Amino acid sequence: MKVSSLQEVKRELQEIPPRELLELCISLAKYKKDNKEYLAYLLFQSHDRNAFILQIKAETDELFVELKTQENMYHIKKGLRRILRIINKYCKYLGNKAGSAEVHLHFCQKIKEAGIPIHKSARLVNLFHAQEKKIRSLISTLHEDLQADYLKEVGAIFC
Repeated sequence: MKVSSLQEVKRELQEIPPRELLELCISLAKYKKDNKEYLAYLLFQSHDRNAFILQIKAETDELFVELKTQENMYHIKKGLRRILRIINKYCKYLGNKAGSAEVHLHFCQKIKEAGIPIHKSARLVNLFHAQEKKIRSLISTLHEDLQADYLKEVGAIFC
């Protein structure tokens, strides 16, 4: 099956009456949980990005509380990957590099605060360094003033 280009889809959506467009959106939301979450974000939370970022941080904090009960490194690695997967999904929703950098910085800060011995696992060391690289990449695209603020935080976490 040939997938239509975004331009073709956009043209076709402009031709559809509002009633049918509503039905298409609802069927798309029923199809996959991620679509439903993204639609809910666009409808209810996209107008207040700061509140959404605070919600992401709160959810991350809750997941780290659950993670602290784990003593097995295998389960800690799995838990960190799970948290990171959730964060990446929400950062896609945000579409804002400053917000994404802030959320990823919070994730790394929570790893430090949790006292997780990342040096005991090569995978955790790689995960941590990949986050540092990602954060620096996100920060490099921001305004100079924001870069300076975020680089101070990066220095505090990764040094």
